[in-house]
Amino acid sequence: MPIRVVMFDIGGILEVIPEGGDPATRYPALDVEWEARLGLPPGHLTRCFETVAADGAFGRCTYDEWRQRFQASTGLSQADFDAYMAAFWDIYMGNPNEELIAYFRALRPRYRTAILTNSFLGAREQEENRYGFTSMVELAIYSHEEGVRKPDPRIYAIAAERLGVPPAEIVFLDDLPENVDAARACGIQAILFTSTPQAIADIEALLRG
Repeated sequence: MPIRVVMFDIGGILEVIPEGGDPATRYPALDVEWEARLGLPPGHLTRCFETVAADGAFGRCTYDEWRQRFQASTGLSQADFDAYMAAFWDIYMGNPNEELIAYFRALRPRYRTAILTNSFLGAREQEENRYGFTSMVELAIYSHEEGVRKPDPRIYAIAAERLGVPPAEIVFLDDLPENVDAARACGIQAILFTSTPQAIADIEALLRG
């Protein structure tokens, strides 16, 4: 069955982690920095974020509502909160993988392209403003808008349904083994990203059939 759609994840692929480590370690460091700067108790910002994290990850409210709840729990001034959130999004979005973005763009119009990403409230708008990801593809599925996240098989079914193609006609690139395994279980031709040259070579091999 010929490939008709090439679908990418975003984090760790189109966005790469800058020097300084994984976001999982950089977010705690951000909180420690800001707690020291503002004279807050250790762990205060992390605890405040954890109370609203699920709402943000599963899109249970609007982004503005989420921000208001988070800010109210922190007790930060508007100026401090805005600066903290700007740093939050800098970590979230990393740096653009220019080589892979150029390759992804060049696949059209020979192939249809799509994005399937685990995400957080505000991510679509932030990434579009900074990198233009959603404007470069036919379909962009952000998990927080669906209320379901990879590797849940439902999100792969949503992608295939909206694209209107059988799963076997989709190539999907992700950097987490569990997401790749789940996509393959759903019939999608999934590739595990380990480097940009490897990803391009593996995609091209599948496209050539």
